[in-house]
Amino acid sequence: MTYSPPPLAPLDYLYTDPSMIIVNKPHGLLSVPGRGEAKQDCLLTRVQRDFPDALTVHRLDMQTSGLLVFARGPEMHRRLSRQFQDRKVDKLYVAVVIGQPENKSGEINLPLIVDWPNRPKQMVDFELGRPSLTRYRVVSTAADGRSSRVELEPVTGRSHQLRVHLLSIGHPILGDDLYGGEAEFMADRLQLHARDLAVFHPLTEERLEFHCPVPF
Repeated sequence: MTYSPPPLAPLDYLYTDPSMIIVNKPHGLLSVPGRGEAKQDCLLTRVQRDFPDALTVHRLDMQTSGLLVFARGPEMHRRLSRQFQDRKVDKLYVAVVIGQPENKSGEINLPLIVDWPNRPKQMVDFELGRPSLTRYRVVSTAADGRSSRVELEPVTGRSHQLRVHLLSIGHPILGDDLYGGEAEFMADRLQLHARDLAVFHPLTEERLEFHCPVPF
């Protein structure tokens, strides 16, 4: 697939100070550089045009939009990264999935591992997979019953976790070109957005909460 990042434009910063940056990542933009010259344009390089000391703390898939945290300098990077490692950061995503989940809320607890012959795809593997947990809640269902809007809380942060977990219960995300099947063609983009994020400030330790409206 050819990488066609969105045109250069002013970034949507929700918060900036000398320690950290919160920005709304556009759909279709890599979080960090990929392999090859054609994939060097990414959110990190764009943020570094404004803040040269910005460092990546976590990532979103290219097709996912929403809230991302960047640290300013190595010490703030260490402190913020530790919060993610210790699961002190609260994240809430919104997705639109095919069909109607049988349960209005619940947990998906399925171990994940990279599907080596089909990289970058991931898959459920009960023998070798890493523990992976997602909590979900159905917010609404379309009048025709063909899709539902769900809130997702990833307790762990595995690659493609939300996409594979929803696929595993029979409700892939609309617009997903890796796992969607027929759902891929029900939307013009991946219907997954990082809407809410709460993190502790790396210097003051104040809990900061951020919200980024869903664009679909």
